[in-house]
Amino acid sequence: MQVEGRLDEFLRIELITKDNHHILQEKFDTEKTVLWFQDDNTRLNIDSVPYHFKKDQVITFTELYKIEVVEMGEAKMFQFNRSFYCIVEHDSDVDCKGILFFGAKHLPEFSLDDDDKNALKYIWEMMLVEMSSKKYLHMPMLQSLMKQVLIVCTRNYKSQNNIHEIEKGHMDIIRQFTFLVEKNFKELFTVADYADLLHKSPKTLSNVFSKNGYKAPLQIIQERRILEARRLLQYSSCTISEVAFDLGFSDIQTFNRFFKRHKEMTPSAFKQKYGK
Repeated sequence: MQVEGRLDEFLRIELITKDNHHILQEKFDTEKTVLWFQDDNTRLNIDSVPYHFKKDQVITFTELYKIEVVEMGEAKMFQFNRSFYCIVEHDSDVDCKGILFFGAKHLPEFSLDDDDKNALKYIWEMMLVEMSSKKYLHMPMLQSLMKQVLIVCTRNYKSQNNIHEIEKGHMDIIRQFTFLVEKNFKELFTVADYADLLHKSPKTLSNVFSKNGYKAPLQIIQERRILEARRLLQYSSCTISEVAFDLGFSDIQTFNRFFKRHKEMTPSAFKQKYGK
């Protein structure tokens, strides 16, 4: 079931099964998806990484992720676009930027406790009622319900990843850094580039990440570029040179060396082996 507003707002909720899992391959601009698994029977390859999900696990992702269904059980899907609910503009409300979405590389996954499982069940039913109403569709009501979904998910993710133990100032820097990397990795390649945007020194950034057990900022930047290179080589018809220039490399030779250093094979060998 889906609704669209006069300002291009889009919200879709669906029970995904083996009969309609093609929905997971449908993509549109600025898409955000929350997928809540209803049994233990779903196996997905996400960016070529295999996952076996259990009942009441949840994952969140954007349209950039490449999803292949190996085996589909049942999952409830909440899907919306930026016009419907902008997580950047509402970050002070839901606190999920750089955590549930735009985290540069890591796929967010977590489990629901009984209270939050019941909360999402209630929100799901409320959305169904509102979306099927014959009366005037109240878009702010649906936006408020989606906000509650994001709050529940962010709370569970933070709790299960010990984010509450991180000093708030440090967590804000980490979240903003990963968000900026996701938005700028094709143009900005050094820690100094992002330090300037955050009005911090490169050393301060490195210390914050190291103190809290995170990967080094430069590693996060490089892994995001490698992930995009893999996606383009595996799932698109782009040539090696097109991939290199899309990712901001000045020449193919530099891209070849960068890719081989991280993946232990050349881009052409990777495309030949894994390309679809």
